[in-house]
Amino acid sequence: MTESVQPTFDLRRVYLKDASLELPNAPAVFLEEEAPQVAIEISTENRQLDTDAYEVDVNATITAKLKEKVFFLLEVKQSAIFEISNLPEEQLQPVLNIVCPSMIYPYLRSNVADLLTRASLPPLHLAEMNFEQFYQSKIEQEQAAAATKQ
Repeated sequence: MTESVQPTFDLRRVYLKDASLELPNAPAVFLEEEAPQVAIEISTENRQLDTDAYEVDVNATITAKLKEKVFFLLEVKQSAIFEISNLPEEQLQPVLNIVCPSMIYPYLRSNVADLLTRASLPPLHLAEMNFEQFYQSKIEQEQAAAATKQ
């Protein structure tokens, strides 16, 4: 009789891998009275570090503009190391692209708000994200791109 090996999933470490805040038109933009237009881009990445260790990143690029001038540009990469073993291959990608980013994202949200506050800017509270929908959309885009190439 063979023993079944149970899958394991462990969050080993969460860390702020990179953060960059630029205010290229300060102090002039502080004198403006209108609210800036804010654009937010979120992306995810993952890579295998060794047999059972994976690094997962959630990246945010936030650009705020007043008229045509950049008020601020904030780029943040929040990362974590996960230990994942004995997981069936068909479950690994959904875990790396849905479960792991969902665990990291609250740290990213907190760091974005904190960085902006420390720069004397109003905090920006990023909305909750549905990483399952985000992942499905990414798969559909990849399939559409592959179909276009054929």
